[in-house]
Amino acid sequence: MFKELIHFFASFPPEIATFFMSMIPFGELRLSIPVGVFAYHLRPVEVLLISIIGNFIPVLLILILADKFHAWISKKSGFLASKWVNTLNRAQEKFAHDYQKYGLIGLMIFIGIPILGTGAYTGALAAFVFGIPFKKSWPYVLSGIVIAGILTLLVTVGADKIF
Repeated sequence: MFKELIHFFASFPPEIATFFMSMIPFGELRLSIPVGVFAYHLRPVEVLLISIIGNFIPVLLILILADKFHAWISKKSGFLASKWVNTLNRAQEKFAHDYQKYGLIGLMIFIGIPILGTGAYTGALAAFVFGIPFKKSWPYVLSGIVIAGILTLLVTVGADKIF
């Protein structure tokens, strides 16, 4: 699947391709940084900055719009609306203890660990589920993205040195 993405972005300028790859939910920085360094031969610091900005833009939209979407769908009737509200309520009950235990630092660390299943999209949705207001959540989400970017870049550059 990643080969198809890289091929799709082949006609884009390398900086733009790296930027858009960092926006892809299942790849994020784990995709854009190694591709930017190895395939596009961009400078590591440039790749890091482009990837952080690209990853944060859609996540920022999630942080801003999730509450508005929830308020809108909560007013609707029907299967999808009730399914959304019930699923959200179950998630809030299930993870409330984790948030109380680890707080915003836990959210930042969760986002900062660059493995599958973690990341900025998941973290932004978790912030919404936990009911963390935008003003409180965005600095921690951005910090998590920066941590993930630096760790991914270190592994990428380290792999280059090893191989």
